[in-house]
Amino acid sequence: MSSFIEVGHGKNVANFEDLISFCTGYGATYNPILNAIKIPQLNALKTSANTALANAITAHTAFKNATNNREIAFEPLKKLITKVMAALKACGASEQTVADAITINHKIQGARGKLTKADAGKNSNEINAVPIITPVPSPNEPKQISNSQQSYDSKIEHLSKIIDLLSSIPAYAPNENELKIVALNALLTSMKTTNTAVINAYTAWSNARISRNDILYKKATGLVDIAKEVKDYVKSIYGATSSQYKQVSALKFKKQK
Repeated sequence: MSSFIEVGHGKNVANFEDLISFCTGYGATYNPILNAIKIPQLNALKTSANTALANAITAHTAFKNATNNREIAFEPLKKLITKVMAALKACGASEQTVADAITINHKIQGARGKLTKADAGKNSNEINAVPIITPVPSPNEPKQISNSQQSYDSKIEHLSKIIDLLSSIPAYAPNENELKIVALNALLTSMKTTNTAVINAYTAWSNARISRNDILYKKATGLVDIAKEVKDYVKSIYGATSSQYKQVSALKFKKQK
């Protein structure tokens, strides 16, 4: 749907350029009183519309790139924390500490956030088992929160809690670089950075769309309404059955939702 709408914006601007060309071709006969539909003003509006359209497309591309980068940054989290849980158990941490870590891990994995009575009855070798589930899809746009605590903000919070917990356990000192606290902090920084980048890119895209929509669709001053004024003026000059009016009336301008 979004691709269709973007094409619709571009078609409006392209048709407006055709409209200006027709009016310019009428020569001195095209001489409106209304300043907004004079040829210089029409050309200025066309330039503004092209710029706004290009800015919106560029901002959308930047937003999509930012969301892709965030997906890449967050992708290692679940598998890495599964390894961390195994390392935590292997270092001799207490069952109470492991249980606390499991609670956080369940949230990271998209499982239930608290231990059940069945979990509590398992020994330390069984308690780390995490049920296989289908992850809840995370939103592409920022500031949307999932009930399963699988939003990007929630994942950042969960990883931060795991790091704080591990940092409080002197026995947790794995030899594997990817499991060390410093590596987990590096991942946390990457997740925060890419998540912030998405939020900022979305803001830029949203503002670019507002600017584009104002220039194209604002009542009375937008490109679509101005095009209607031009058509009415051409009709007033040449008449409703004239070839000139048929030229401009054939150009369609639609306000996009």
